[in-house]
Amino acid sequence: MTRAASEFSRIVPLTRLGADPFRQEIAATETERAALARRFELVSLDRLSASVELVREGGGTILLRAEFDAAFAQTCIVTLDPVPGTARENFALRYGPPEADPGDAALGDDEPAFEPLTGDAIDIGEAVAQEFSLALPPFPRAEGAVVDEAAEASPAEGPFAALARLTGRKPQ
Repeated sequence: MTRAASEFSRIVPLTRLGADPFRQEIAATETERAALARRFELVSLDRLSASVELVREGGGTILLRAEFDAAFAQTCIVTLDPVPGTARENFALRYGPPEADPGDAALGDDEPAFEPLTGDAIDIGEAVAQEFSLALPPFPRAEGAVVDEAAEASPAEGPFAALARLTGRKPQ
């Protein structure tokens, strides 16, 4: 099975990497931002850009260090209104042959996550897109949005209230 192409693909062939660090500035186009917004269920993705550096290491591994900057809008979980947001984060990943994977137990808190390198290139755009998705707020709320606690059902009115009445028990 082949994997679908990434919405924000920036392929760097390993042959471009030498002894010196490889650096590249990348930015998602309007079409790429729209596709990423659909993928991550965003109202909009107004900006996604990154500075990426790839460094060859010993043992056949490659260290990716990057910083991305994004502006987006998500849907409020309470009001369903758009909630604007920004994200600016640094991250690092270590790529290498699958047999070089140290395993989760061997990784310290400051160690970059390991990504198996199965081809002859690294998609730095997809790496940025995945890390961006991890930086998104999981439960966005518009300013001042609150859940109306009076609207929550009391135990006497909850889904088990009818069952409790049938069995003669009081709901708890």
